[in-house]
Amino acid sequence: MYTFFSVIQVIFAIVLIFLILLHSGKDAGLSGAFGVGGAGGSGIGGGSMVEKNLDRATVIVAVLFALNTFLLLKI
Repeated sequence: MYTFFSVIQVIFAIVLIFLILLHSGKDAGLSGAFGVGGAGGSGIGGGSMVEKNLDRATVIVAVLFALNTFLLLKI
């Protein structure tokens, strides 16, 4: 059981790193490569909607990562 949750922890860590790198910062970082942030949003409001969904996904994965960490400490 410990091995299963350890593998899940590594997957959460990789996904969390990827999601954090997708966020646009001062220099628009990696998110500019995928068209997530930066200037030039679509007429439908795609830029802000994508950023909002990216924020939600990041928070959800971060919470799951933290819960899995506590679970691993209890096992």
